[in-house]
Amino acid sequence: MPEIADVDATEPWEYSLYIPHDPRAVPITRHTLRLVLTAHGLAGFIEVAELLASELITNAVRHTKGPAALRIHWADGILRIGAWDTDPAPPALALRLTNEVESGRGLDLVHSCADKWGWYPLLSTGDLGKYVWCELAAAA
Repeated sequence: MPEIADVDATEPWEYSLYIPHDPRAVPITRHTLRLVLTAHGLAGFIEVAELLASELITNAVRHTKGPAALRIHWADGILRIGAWDTDPAPPALALRLTNEVESGRGLDLVHSCADKWGWYPLLSTGDLGKYVWCELAAAA
């Protein structure tokens, strides 16, 4: 991979990745996110950002029947990771208190690892579905 010279981490940017309803979308999402963050000089975010994006996209693929999309946005020292899916129902935050459960903890991880997170339905735009997002702030 060629080196990226003179990366300006203060410059805002945004990428969107549209994905089919396919479990292979999760590793593709992780790899794409890693490439984008590396290219923009934000490698310090990779580990947590990959975890958060994986959980958001896994939920979109597992709990809906349609396509999904990943959006990553950088501005003002904040990395926002979001996932669109075709189901307008609110995401379920379980806040499980045990590690014995093998699945269903995705939003618990998002809640624990992100600085902020939320969601909103997309009914007003004509696109059925929802957008679930989380933010990671750069260290001051």
